[in-house]
Amino acid sequence: MARSGKAAVCRELNKPVVVETISVDSPKRGEVMVKLAACGVCHSDLSATNGTIALPPPLVLGHEGAGEIVEVGEGVAGGPGSLAVGDHVVSSFIYMCGKCRFCSGGRPVLCVEQGKALVTPPEGTPRIKDKDGQPLNIFSGCGVMAEYATMSVDNVVKIDPKIPLDRAALVGCAVTTGVGAVFNTARVEPGAVVAVFGCGGVGLNAIQGAAIAGAEIILAIDTMQSKLDLAKKFGATHTLLTKAGEDPTKEIKKLTGGGPEYAFECVGSGALAEFAYKAIRRGGKAVIVGVARATDATSFKPMTMVFEEKSLQGSYFGSCVPRIDFPRMLQLYMAGKLKLDELITKRYKIDEAPQAFADLESGKNARGVIVF
Repeated sequence: MARSGKAAVCRELNKPVVVETISVDSPKRGEVMVKLAACGVCHSDLSATNGTIALPPPLVLGHEGAGEIVEVGEGVAGGPGSLAVGDHVVSSFIYMCGKCRFCSGGRPVLCVEQGKALVTPPEGTPRIKDKDGQPLNIFSGCGVMAEYATMSVDNVVKIDPKIPLDRAALVGCAVTTGVGAVFNTARVEPGAVVAVFGCGGVGLNAIQGAAIAGAEIILAIDTMQSKLDLAKKFGATHTLLTKAGEDPTKEIKKLTGGGPEYAFECVGSGALAEFAYKAIRRGGKAVIVGVARATDATSFKPMTMVFEEKSLQGSYFGSCVPRIDFPRMLQLYMAGKLKLDELITKRYKIDEAPQAFADLESGKNARGVIVF
């Protein structure tokens, strides 16, 4: 049966989000309905409200959520790995067809069928309507900044019910993106020298990922002292306060003894991508994690790739396999090695979603979480 609840909706680009009552349809074959307990307020959601991520409004926001399954569609229950009412799950904003060369090769973040679940479940029919009965789009097949969401089983991952859902939600994007960039994309080894550009939700997780990996020097770089202070709590051994547009590469090289072996750009800036590449030492790797605007660009000297064997690589969603990496991250949390409690800097009610986005844009919070 359809269920009603509140949701944060982007009605117009570059305008504040609004909170509306929506109607969520029951799941069809291969889908589940989730009653959300929490949803992270992610910079990617903000990017959807300003057009950096091109998902058309009206759009129900949210892709970093956790909750309990309250209804299952046909073909979901009964087999190995099946889902059932009462299961706790975390949303995954990448659709995995399971058949293409990338899914088959263990790289589902590159699935060629992702376009099937950008603004609806992969079946293609909207599941959400507003109070006037008009269909609404959903963020990357999720739309979990809402009290209820209907999603494909390929967009949810079952988790241990002992884990608090407000913490579990964070592995749906920020944690896996940052830690995964260190573990899966760069494969940082013990004793390495690391620099992280940007100490928001993703950057803090790249920092703690580097700390868990055993990096010797972890340099945090940001334009806000408050974020650098927080970075120290997540494992940064050195910090560098910079100004917007300022090239910090000389100071980075000084602080890291010639440049980091790995640099992570976690903001989404062509200029910072350039600085990250310039800063790395011979044989180093610059990993671009942040999502920049489509019109943004960067530059580097190709000669240095040859003579210095430097590399520039992208990392999407931490190069993860959600059904493997989500439980792995949560096991690290339960073992006391991964900080999730400390990552949440403020909790909001759904009616406070506009303020949560304003706080995110102003840089007040590393990770705000809407708790239902």
